[in-house]
Formats: sequence, C-alpha cells, structure tokens
Amino acid sequence: MPEIMQQEKNIIDEFNIPLKRVVGWAAAILMVAGNMIGTGVFKKVVPMAQTGLNENFILLAWIVAGLIVIFGAFTFAGLAKLTTAPGGTYEYLRLCFGNFPAFLNGWGLFIIIGSGSIAAIAFIFSQSVNSLIALPNPFQQWSHISIAGYIYPFESSGIKIFSVVTIVMLTWFNVRGVKNSTILNTIVTTAKILGILFLIVVALVLSSPSPIADNTVYQNSSLVNTSFLSIFLGAMLSSFWAYDGFTNVTALAGEIKDPKKNLPIAIITGVLIVMTLYVLANYAFMKAMPLQQLAALGENKIAATEIAGKLLGPRGTVLISVLIILSSFGALNIIILFYSRVYLRMSQEGVFFKGASKVHPVYRTPYNALWYSMIWSCLLVLSGTYDVLTNMVIFTGFAFYLLAAVGLIKMKRKKVIKEKIPAYPLAPVLFIICTGVFLIGILINYPRQSLTGTALLLTGVPFYYYFRKNNKVINNDL
Repeated sequence: MPEIMQQEKNIIDEFNIPLKRVVGWAAAILMVAGNMIGTGVFKKVVPMAQTGLNENFILLAWIVAGLIVIFGAFTFAGLAKLTTAPGGTYEYLRLCFGNFPAFLNGWGLFIIIGSGSIAAIAFIFSQSVNSLIALPNPFQQWSHISIAGYIYPFESSGIKIFSVVTIVMLTWFNVRGVKNSTILNTIVTTAKILGILFLIVVALVLSSPSPIADNTVYQNSSLVNTSFLSIFLGAMLSSFWAYDGFTNVTALAGEIKDPKKNLPIAIITGVLIVMTLYVLANYAFMKAMPLQQLAALGENKIAATEIAGKLLGPRGTVLISVLIILSSFGALNIIILFYSRVYLRMSQEGVFFKGASKVHPVYRTPYNALWYSMIWSCLLVLSGTYDVLTNMVIFTGFAFYLLAAVGLIKMKRKKVIKEKIPAYPLAPVLFIICTGVFLIGILINYPRQSLTGTALLLTGVPFYYYFRKNNKVINNDL
C-alpha cells in the first residue's frame, strides 16, 4: 500500500514540476539565429534569379522581406511582455482571444506545421549526409509500393531510416535537459555563422570583379510585360522561407531567465544578425556567379555548393555540404526543443493529451510532449507526405502571425501590457498590413492549397471538444 501511494504521489508531482530557467540572453539570441538559418540562405538565390529581376532588386527583396520580419520581431518582442509561461504564439493567442483559436494554432503545429517541419529538416539533413557518405537503401526493391497512390513508405528507405534515427536521438538528447540542447545549439550556430562569413569573404575576394547590377530591371526580356509587383512578390516569397522561425524562441519562455527582458533582446538581435548575413551572402553569391548562370542551375542545385566548387574546387563543395549538414542538424535540434513546449502548455490548459503536461522530475523537461512529437514526426518521415501537408498550411500559419499582432494591439489598448514596447504601434501595424497583403496574394495564387490547409486545421475541432470534456486542467496559474 505505501508503494502505491508513493507511485500516485510521483504521478501528481510530474504534473506540477516547474521548468527550470537556465537559458540566458546570449544563448537565446543564438537560438533565434540557429532556428532561422537552415538551408534557405544557400539555395534561395536560384529561384530568385529565375524571376528575371536584376541583382539590385533581388537584394531589395531580401532587405524588404527582412524589414517585414523585423516588424514581426518587434511585435513578438512586445507579446513577450504578456507572460512568462511557455507556449509562444499558442499562449499569446490564448491570452488575447481565448482557448479555441489558440488550440487551432497549437493543433496545426502538432499535426502538420511543427511535426512536418521536423520531418522535412530531418530528411534534408539525411540527404546531405547521403551526398557525402552513401547511405544503404535496404528496401529499394519495394520503393514502387504505394498507399492510396501517393504515399510511398519504402521510397528512399535508407534516408528515411537515418532521418528517423536522428529524430529519435535528438529527442532523447532533449529529454535529458534543456541545457544540453542549449550548449549544442550554441556550438552549431556559431559554426554556421562562421562558415557563412567564410563563404562570403571567399566569394568577395576570389570572384572576378564585376559591377553588381546594370540599369535594367529585368535580366529576362520575356518578363517585361509581366507585372513588376507580381515578380517582386515572388522573389520576396523565396526570401520569406529563409527568414521563417523567428517567433519559435517564445515557446521557451518558461526556461529563459527574466523572459520579459531577455526574449525581446533575443528576438530582435537574432533577426538583425540573420538579416545581415543573408543580404551579405546573396550579394557575394551574385558577385561570384552571374545571374544567368544562377538561374540555369535548376531546382536540384544548391547555389552555395556550385559557387564554392567554382572558387575552391572539390574542397569547397565538401565545405558547403558540411555547412548544410550543420545547418539542418542545428535547426532540427532547436525546433524539437521549441515545439514540445507548445504541447506542454496546451496539455496544461486541458486541450491536448494529458500526459504531455508531465515534466521529468530529474531533467525538468516535458519528456512526454517530446516523445509524442517524435512519434508523429517519424510517421510523417516514413509516409513522405510532409512537403504536401506543410505547403497546404502556409496560409493558416501566416494568418496566426497576423492574429497575434492584432492581439498585441488589443492587449496594449486594454492596458494588460503596461510596459513600453519599442517601435509600437508602428511595428505591429506595418506587420499586419504586410502580412495581410501576403495572405491575400497566397489566397489568390494558391486558393486550393490555402482552403485545403484551412480545412485540415478545422479537423482539430472535434479533438478540441474531446480534450475539453475529458481533461482536467493541470495547472492554470503559470
């Protein structure tokens, strides 16, 4: 009997153990940068070159997109003043608009956006490793077998198995303490930044001197009759993907020291560092290789790899491959850390699987939330459907960004947030306008994907009512 009572006490304790505040402002800055710097900076100049714009307008697209992201950074820095609880955008939406819209954001993150991102980055990481060291493909003979005509579980089996193993190992690593993940991110992100700076210097020093642009708006004369705004927005769309992820660090508010002070510093500084690197890198890429050559590389070529190979030979190709491996590995580690904190907070509010609110008594991490995320992400890897799913929820993902910005204005006007917010109200207003224009453009150009993504998100409605009916709120006073 005493053993049973002790077991019950341990279960109760795991639901109420607080997270440990061990992450300082410097580590948080590198988390923002590490999350944002994935593979986009190495290859997005190719589709941008294919738009037909000249070098100056491509650089302008990076700068304008970066400025919009900075507006978003100031917006989320303001929202960070709202609470010290974990959960990020989910928690901000809950406090601003209630449980239901917040749940849709968190559910979309678990079922598609977050888990799909983990699956996609793990696959890119494994592909990069495979380009250097050929991975075995044990089920190649079954690669033609499909489920419903579009799921091929045995296709690229070696890469998928390596992806799953990587997700499992990093999840286990994150279970054993946020400090571990923080140290790993600091090392990897520092290496990424130094690697990109080295590539920039090499491209600027070793490339043949040539003017960066001429006076022609379009390099491709066939696009002269196409709307300039449409083409420029297309170029910006490419750069947006490389900038995405700046809001994710807010999910870690429960483990950051003095989050109301340090989160704004981390978000704004991290975005500024990344924007500077991206603009310099793309300037260097276009100086090292003419736009016509970049545009001709095609979708399967990585611009940075081709440029490094051209300037440094085979050693340059290996260098960029290693850098891409580091970038994808670091981004994978950090999003596994971030997303689990959203599921923890959802469970604490009674709108997710109850076990996800447990915190490990020794490591002080949301270990069940990490395992749940791992299982679903691995299933998405094996199914190979993550790219299709994540493309469908671009519209809803940016809609939640816009809603969060509206929430900041609402909470500031109601004086719930009393602290002074830099660039308020200019930053959230401009972010709302720019994001709204972007959403309209997506809806007009990709109506089927946008509406299908919204429909997928709404499949969470019955789960919401199920969770609310069956779950007891564990901790509502964080």
